[in-house]
Amino acid sequence: MEDCFFFSRYAYDAPVVIRGATDNTAFQNECRKDAMISKHASKKIRLSSANTHSYEKADVTLEHYVTHIMKPQALETLGNETFYWFGDNNFTEWKSLFDIYNPPPYFLPGMTGAYSFGLAGAGTGVPFHFHGPGFGEVVFGRKRWFMYPPHKTPHFHPNFTTLQWLTEDYDELHPVDKPWECTISQGEIIYFPDRWWHGTLNIDTSVFISTFLS
Repeated sequence: MEDCFFFSRYAYDAPVVIRGATDNTAFQNECRKDAMISKHASKKIRLSSANTHSYEKADVTLEHYVTHIMKPQALETLGNETFYWFGDNNFTEWKSLFDIYNPPPYFLPGMTGAYSFGLAGAGTGVPFHFHGPGFGEVVFGRKRWFMYPPHKTPHFHPNFTTLQWLTEDYDELHPVDKPWECTISQGEIIYFPDRWWHGTLNIDTSVFISTFLS
């Protein structure tokens, strides 16, 4: 995808899934469970609650998170009771890993990128929210995205997880109120434009990295 085409077609108006933009085989190898535990087990990571308006935080070691906290999402567990790792990375501690990553080769004028890295169990996900533009890449697993343009605020309970919304609300939506949606897999990237509402659902245990543009 040429930069000029990306700017004119997607940069401001619509999300798009990008395949084959970069080769991140080396980064994927460093993100395997055995490699992560071997090299980073004692590092502190910051977990965030999976509700929309008031993220609570918890600091644990990576090993404790993988061994005792990371698990498939329980349907009855609310967002403020669900903690998982999606961002809030210490860039000094994780520099050696991030230096291996090849970010998407597309840019917006006057903007730079900041990484947000995470690891989470099946059924977890970020509930609906919005922010500036960026890219989301799946390193391992599959991630389902639900998106609405800025002018169309989705109907959702701010303390329901994405799994609860999908199970209880999704099928009740009128066809005109259905979100844009897609599932991206290992090595695929989604671009989300500025202020587009989006919620995500990790279909499998997933490793993922986002590049937020600002």
